[in-house]
Amino acid sequence: MNAALKIISPVDGSVYAERPLADDKTVLDTLKRARAAQLVWREVPVAERTKIATAFTDAMVADKARVSEALTWQMGRPIRYGPGEVRGFEERARAMIAIAAATLADIDVGPKEGFTRFIRREPLGVVLNLPAWNFPYMTALNAVLPAIIAGNTVVMKHSSQTALVAEHFADCFKKASLPNDVFQVLHMSHDATHRAISSGLVDQVGFTGSTGGGRAVMASVAAAPNFPATCLELGGKDPAYVRPDANIAFAAENIVDAGYFNSGQSCCAMERIYVHEAVYDRFVEAAVAVINRYQLGSPTDEATTLGPVVRTKAADFIRGQVAQAIAGGARPLIDASRFPAAKAGTPYLAPQLLADVDHSMAIMMEETFGPAHGVMKVKSDAEAIRLMNDSPYGLTGSVWTEDGDAAKAIGDKLQAGTVYMNRADYLDPALAWVGVKESGRGATLSRVGYEHLTRPKSFHLRTMTGQEQSA
Repeated sequence: MNAALKIISPVDGSVYAERPLADDKTVLDTLKRARAAQLVWREVPVAERTKIATAFTDAMVADKARVSEALTWQMGRPIRYGPGEVRGFEERARAMIAIAAATLADIDVGPKEGFTRFIRREPLGVVLNLPAWNFPYMTALNAVLPAIIAGNTVVMKHSSQTALVAEHFADCFKKASLPNDVFQVLHMSHDATHRAISSGLVDQVGFTGSTGGGRAVMASVAAAPNFPATCLELGGKDPAYVRPDANIAFAAENIVDAGYFNSGQSCCAMERIYVHEAVYDRFVEAAVAVINRYQLGSPTDEATTLGPVVRTKAADFIRGQVAQAIAGGARPLIDASRFPAAKAGTPYLAPQLLADVDHSMAIMMEETFGPAHGVMKVKSDAEAIRLMNDSPYGLTGSVWTEDGDAAKAIGDKLQAGTVYMNRADYLDPALAWVGVKESGRGATLSRVGYEHLTRPKSFHLRTMTGQEQSA
């Protein structure tokens, strides 16, 4: 009997679902079917592919209740926030559908007498997609739907924590009449995933997850005979900088939301906050007031605004970072007794904001992925930039100011894939989503995202071969 995958719900520790893990024969057969299907699918006109993509999106949007249930029970998102994932899913899907025809069209490089020349965007082939559990629908959508629209076939191995999301994708693609084997689902162990990547049957690996997971993917890619491409969205320790001219109430409300929504489990959560000394006290007072309004409890309760983190092990890691920082001189600003649902030995923990932190502390240098962050006082833009860049990560950074020129000048110096002004923790599908340093390689969304799901093929056609055409 095959080994089984068990989804342990952070809501109550119960086994929410169980699925058999695919054996090697099933994995290889699935990839071979995907390769065969891709040869047919790539010939389907883009207009027909986008029609199916639209029907898939419609089917998922109509399934709002199923999405909310999946988020709550599989990864602990409060039930009240389920519709937000559907809105983000729909926005990204429809945006990528809208730009597909123009983006995937042949690129005319200009006239040259006696020649026809153009660049064609050709699908890569079979894409193995490995999405993350923290935003399980949106992280999957970012690459899966554009990959299929671009003429690839996709095999999805979703995170073991949210494995049923992959099955939901399959159901909606079936409703949209996607041809057989263009999208398939595998539940695999880490070892089986390595063998799939290194099999030579995969042309691109898309992975969203930890930096350590990204390194494991790259090791598997290095073992493959066919040099598969990669698109990696990895860890983050994203910084926010509040300038003296910022709208403090607005900044506090939105930075807290960007750091603590989803229990802080976002790759681009604002985990480090730098505030100019002129407004530091005002900001901290406002931020503490916002955090204290959270209601920690069961995510099945409509009143809950802060649910558990994904598992007790993760909660213990976060508690450890906080304790280490306090032992090193950090000062907790949140009274944990205000959150009676927090209990040691469970994934329910109180949010925390720490003052008097510095970069010798893990909570300012290592990804926390939970509702506990540090806030530091700075004297200038230059100091803020130096500290923001003092990190192995580089996913996003945000500047809170009323001066657009200052935000652009600071943004030019930030080592990050996305620079925000007066917002954070949001993916605009018109913009490339990309990380630098240990936050990843490649890009999803926007026209650039399609470029990473296709390869350029140049056509250089001599149309004149008579005496009038020189060699």
